[in-house]
Amino acid sequence: MIVWINGASGAAVRAVAREVRAVLADSTLFDPRDLFAGLPVPPPEGSDPLDLPLGRSLFVETVAALLDEVGGVLVIPLPLYAQELRDHLFGRLSSRAIAVHHVRIEADETILHAWAEPVRNERGEAGTARTGTIRTEPIRAERAGAEPTRAEPARSETLRVEAALGDHLATTATRTRPASVNGTATPARTSPYTVALAEWLAADAHPLPADPRGPRPTAEALARLLASGALPACPIVQTAEPTAETLAAGVLLFDEIGRFLLVDPTYKPGWEFPGGVVERGEAPSLAGLREVEEETGLRLRSTLRLLVVDWEPPMPPGFGGMRLLFDGGRLSETAHASLALPGPELRDWRFVTEEEAAKLLPPVRYARLRWALRARRTGTIAYLERGTPLTD
Repeated sequence: MIVWINGASGAAVRAVAREVRAVLADSTLFDPRDLFAGLPVPPPEGSDPLDLPLGRSLFVETVAALLDEVGGVLVIPLPLYAQELRDHLFGRLSSRAIAVHHVRIEADETILHAWAEPVRNERGEAGTARTGTIRTEPIRAERAGAEPTRAEPARSETLRVEAALGDHLATTATRTRPASVNGTATPARTSPYTVALAEWLAADAHPLPADPRGPRPTAEALARLLASGALPACPIVQTAEPTAETLAAGVLLFDEIGRFLLVDPTYKPGWEFPGGVVERGEAPSLAGLREVEEETGLRLRSTLRLLVVDWEPPMPPGFGGMRLLFDGGRLSETAHASLALPGPELRDWRFVTEEEAAKLLPPVRYARLRWALRARRTGTIAYLERGTPLTD
């Protein structure tokens, strides 16, 4: 199993993880930074290796291989603020029957100061933190060839700085930034952690208050949580990863004003139509009915009508395959009121318009939807490849 340690401070997360390895029997520390240090295809400037398909595949394969080799508990200190990335990584790990116990370190500035240690330099010796340039908006504008902004009154802003290669907590530093640019007030910066906490992280990761005495007592508290069963694994449905092309059936369900249902799975990123992979020997329409009941609790009585057949090409790590989209008809008010989230499979559901769906679905899936709605209006069936019809 995995203990995934999240939090606002990467240094605090790693400090606790090192202590967890010391206090938790049969545990191994895996810092993804070591894995990506020599990545031959660097991510774009300002992005993360896990933004790349290569980085995500490499991470999942390495984690699975490590657990096969060493067993026990794999401790991963990695701040994770993007829900899409969480769904992708946790879903792929769950498909390999790897349980993920997600915890976030709750630490305020006072505690982080109390924990602060000298940051090691690149030779591994204790020393002072290396300083670096913090790029501000005016600097980026000047580098792009824009006219330099005129000087503005400056104000002091205290913030926590973490050295790029430091394994320990950094101390605070003070920098100045303009109160306004060209007469426009500089907006307050909201950290990615704060945004994630408000949108999804608070509900997904178990809170672990940082102990003012240091990382070791905090790690001991985490070990007690695991031992007591108070830190359960993330409730993600375990679906086996495909090893070849798949046949999948989705279902469009409409409400009384013509909107259709989309669902947000916990085991993969992005919104989807209700539905799933057709099992061996199963009729696609029956697979659609089964998946709708499993995901939403609705037992449809009517026969599904085929709207779209779409061939999806292989896109590593996916294998592609045939995607069918059926018309499930309009839900009655009773059925609409009985919609339920079964827990591990779905995070949310909503009825949306075609315009709203354009913001939620990836382009190929949205194209499939548009042709399905057209086929529904005209009483036809659309055959697509990559979301595009061979003939109009």
